[in-house]
Amino acid sequence: MTILGSSVCAFASVGLPPGAAVHPHALLPVHDSVVPIFEVPVAGPVERNTCPLCGDGLVPMTLGVRKLSISGPAPPKSVGKKVAAAPGAKKAASKAVNPLFEKTPKSFGIGADVQPKRDLTRFVKWPEYVRLQRQKTILRQRLKVPPAINQFSKTLDKNTATQAFKLLSKYRPETKVEKKVRLTAAAEAKVSGAKVDAGKKPVVVKYGINHITALIEAKKAQLVLIAHDVDPIELVVWLPALCRKMGIPYAIVKGKSRLGAVVHKKTATALAITDVNAADKHELAALISAVKTNFSEKFEETRKQWGGGIMGKKSNEATAKRLRIRAKELGQK
Repeated sequence: MTILGSSVCAFASVGLPPGAAVHPHALLPVHDSVVPIFEVPVAGPVERNTCPLCGDGLVPMTLGVRKLSISGPAPPKSVGKKVAAAPGAKKAASKAVNPLFEKTPKSFGIGADVQPKRDLTRFVKWPEYVRLQRQKTILRQRLKVPPAINQFSKTLDKNTATQAFKLLSKYRPETKVEKKVRLTAAAEAKVSGAKVDAGKKPVVVKYGINHITALIEAKKAQLVLIAHDVDPIELVVWLPALCRKMGIPYAIVKGKSRLGAVVHKKTATALAITDVNAADKHELAALISAVKTNFSEKFEETRKQWGGGIMGKKSNEATAKRLRIRAKELGQK
């Protein structure tokens, strides 16, 4: 292979960088290509190479020697287009940092900084009565509840219950203070020799499970309201069936503390209305009609409905997983 001439014009087709000092034997054939040996002013260390023809060792070379094709100069490198900045975009001003204050980031690992405050409600050791009532609620959801007990989960609607308690409040029994005042006045009248007029027997709400049972059996009660949260439930579980047998309208309401407040007690299992004044006859009739529609007429339906059987999220996921595996096994067979 012939060595090309060393004139400056010979390098025009190769494309030397501007300002390069050319050696006489600049172009050498290297496997059908030429390698220009030239000096390019660059910043940084350079390497001294030896000319293969004259042995000149003072030819300054850049560390990267361009290997060019005889056919022509190398294609220019493609440079990606820079995306223009958004018009009107403001650069965030760098906040001045005081060098006197050093950042001290906290580490919440074991044995490090004090742990931050968290909601530890889940880990609180609750009182026994709280744990019992929570367990009872969950068990009622999980286990199958028989119809006789499940009927107490379906209570009277809010509007009808409000009307019922509004009527009951008109016939609250007297308090201990009122009774004491009444008996003291009667005793003073008797001592003075005046005739004591006992007056007409007041119409009041009846309470006490034994008393109410006797009134139902005697068919003297016109309406019976039963608390839904009596504990133990065995105290009143038979009462709806007795009311239905004797033809007495009944309703299950929330709750025992609200019934107890009517008769000045902490709690009450049930209340009964035996009579009302003439002005409240119409209101009582409307209330009895609504109660019969919700309870007495649905007794046959209620006595067949079981409750419970509502499983938790983890249990449902485990059941679904078992069903998927079983279906897959059946599909393979």
